[in-house]
Amino acid sequence: MEKIDIYDEFMQKTGKTSYRFEHLNEDEFRRVMHVCIFNSKGEMLIQKRSPKKQVWSGFWDLSVGGGVISGETIKDAAHRETLEELGIDIDFSSIQPFLTSHFKNGFDDFFVINKDIDISELKLDNDEVTEVKWASLEEILNLQKDINFVTFAPSFIELLFYYSKTGSIIDDTNRNFNKK
Repeated sequence: MEKIDIYDEFMQKTGKTSYRFEHLNEDEFRRVMHVCIFNSKGEMLIQKRSPKKQVWSGFWDLSVGGGVISGETIKDAAHRETLEELGIDIDFSSIQPFLTSHFKNGFDDFFVINKDIDISELKLDNDEVTEVKWASLEEILNLQKDINFVTFAPSFIELLFYYSKTGSIIDDTNRNFNKK
């Protein structure tokens, strides 16, 4: 089983480690990450999680997701998981997570990448992923309504799509900041 580093409430390593699914105390946190890949048509690459997975087995999910193992940086984890789950070798050295979210006992970093990928060329790890496809925002929201997609807030899924198009979470298209 994978070992993970334990972080404090400020995302600083405490020097302690734990095993991946081991219970953490209230003041201990783990790190996970997601990579969201969008194509030039504005669709997100989504994956169907293997029935062998301990969490959310058989559900559709974002492009890539996984835990940060002990000794890794968030970018190391994003590279490893993308290569492991989909067989895609992406250089994350100049890519920053666009958002970090807090959840009970953890932090989740989200990377957004715009890249056209031929899904027929992907090398899926069947222990992790059973299927992939390109999906529109509407398709993902419908999968959620049918309880077939991991339960991210619909507004968060919308934000991912917005960010993939604009590179920002600020909509200043109709604003004049020079008003007197």
